[in-house]
Amino acid sequence: MYPKTGSLPTPLQTPQEMDSLDTLAETGDVNETPFNVFIGHNLGHRVFTMSVPFRKFADISAVANNRDDGPVAQRSLDETHAKKLAIYMAKGLVSAAKMRRAAIEKEVPEAFDEILRMLGDQPYFSIQPIVCNIRSVPPGGTGSGGIRGLRLETSAGETAAFRVFLAEKHVLWVIDGQHRRYGADLVMRFLEELRKSGRYPGKGAVILKKKGEQVSDEEMLVWNEAYEAARYYATLTVEVHLGLNIEQERQLFHDLNRLGKKVDASLAFQFDGSNPITQFIKRKLSEDLGLKIIENEAKDWSEDTGALVLKDVVAINATAFLNKANIAGATPSIIEPREECIFELWGNITQIPGFGSERAKEKTVAAQSVMLKALAKIAYDLNFNNRRPDNASELYQKFLEGISEVDFSHQNPVWRYYEMDEAAREAAGLNSLSAYLPEESGAANRDVGSMQGPYFRFGAKHNDIYPILADMIRWSIGLPSRRDS
Repeated sequence: MYPKTGSLPTPLQTPQEMDSLDTLAETGDVNETPFNVFIGHNLGHRVFTMSVPFRKFADISAVANNRDDGPVAQRSLDETHAKKLAIYMAKGLVSAAKMRRAAIEKEVPEAFDEILRMLGDQPYFSIQPIVCNIRSVPPGGTGSGGIRGLRLETSAGETAAFRVFLAEKHVLWVIDGQHRRYGADLVMRFLEELRKSGRYPGKGAVILKKKGEQVSDEEMLVWNEAYEAARYYATLTVEVHLGLNIEQERQLFHDLNRLGKKVDASLAFQFDGSNPITQFIKRKLSEDLGLKIIENEAKDWSEDTGALVLKDVVAINATAFLNKANIAGATPSIIEPREECIFELWGNITQIPGFGSERAKEKTVAAQSVMLKALAKIAYDLNFNNRRPDNASELYQKFLEGISEVDFSHQNPVWRYYEMDEAAREAAGLNSLSAYLPEESGAANRDVGSMQGPYFRFGAKHNDIYPILADMIRWSIGLPSRRDS
C-alpha cells in the first residue's frame, strides 16, 4: 500500500546529518518537537494518532477559517459553543488533578469537590479526538519531504510506536475540532489570568458565578494543580492526516460532521449524568416522587399510560428552573438551591385528578406538556424572576394550593377563549380574563388549540402558547396578572 524508507514506513525518514544548508532546507528546521505516534491506515489512508499536552495543542495547530490566512476549509467559529466546551474542559482538568492526588495517595481537599459541584460534576470526562492535516508533506507522506522519525521497540524487538519530529512548518490544520481547540485555549487563558491576578477573571471567564471575586487559598490550590494537569499529563488525542489538499480537507470536514446520526434527545438525557436538572429528574422526580417517565410518546391517546416523555420533562424543568427552552448552562450552584420549590410544584401537579393515570391525556389537559410548561413558568416567575413582587413567597403558596382547584378538564371554556366572540365570553364568565392576556395583535400567534371531538388539544408551537396558558392559570387562581408587574 505504502513503500518503506529503509526499515521505516513512509512518511518517516531516518535522521540526517545537518551538514549543509540544502539538507536543512529539505528536512525542515532544527526547532523540532518529538511526539510518539501510532501509524495507521484510516480506510487505507496513512494517518498518525498522537497525544498532545492540553496546553500545547493551540501552539502547534491552526484553523483555516480566515480568508486572509489562505484557503478556507472550516466554518466560522461559534464562541458560545466553544465557551461551553471550555467549562467542560475546566471540569475535566480539576477532575484530573483530583484523580492524580488520589493516585499518589495525597489527601484531596474539599475545595476540589466544591469547585466540581459549582461547575457541574459528572461520572467521567473525555474529549473526542481532534482531526487535523499536515499540508506541508506530500500526499500520504510519501516521497521526499517527509517527517523525520524513529522506531520505538520493546525489549523483544517488537514495534511499540514511532517517534516523529515535527518542525515549525508542520502545522496541524484542524479539520474537525476547532471549537475544542478554542475552548482549550480559553481554559489556559483563564487559568493563567487567575493565577496571575488572584481573582476570577471578568472577561472570558469560565466561571461566571465568581466573576471578579478573590480566589481563596483553598481554591488556588485546586486551580494550580489543574494548570499542572494541563501542562504535564492531561492530553488531547489527535488523528493527523498527511498531505491532504483543500478539496480533501473540505470533504473530510463534511463527512465527519454530516454523516453521523444525532442522538435521540430522550436517550441523551437518560445517559447524561452531568447536568443537575437531569440529576434532579432522576433522583427527586423519578425515584422520590415516583413520576413515571418514558422515552417515546404514544401517538394514540387511548394508549397513553400516564407516563411523561423524558425530553418533555427536561424542557418543563428547564422552564421552571431557568426560564429557558433547554438545560444548557445549568450548574449545581444555580439548581440545587431551587430544587425544593420545584419539587413542591411537582408534588402538587401529581395531585391533579387523572394526572399520571391510564389514558391521562383523555382525562385532563394537565397531561399535555405545554400545560406543565405553563405551570413551570408561573413557578419561575414567583420564585426566581428578578422582577417578582415583594410578596412572591405568599403568592407562590397560593398558586400551589390553587392548582388542585383549577378546572383542568377538556370542557373548561377558558381554553377556548380565542375562539369565542364577546357575547360567548361574557356568557362563560371570561370577561375579566382579557386583563391577564397579552394584547391581540395581528402578528402574534393566538392559536392556543382547538376541540377535537371531546378533547381539547393544544397546538404544537409551545413557546407561543405556554405563556398564554400561564396567564389563564393566574386568572383562574386569582393571582396578579404578570402585566401588572
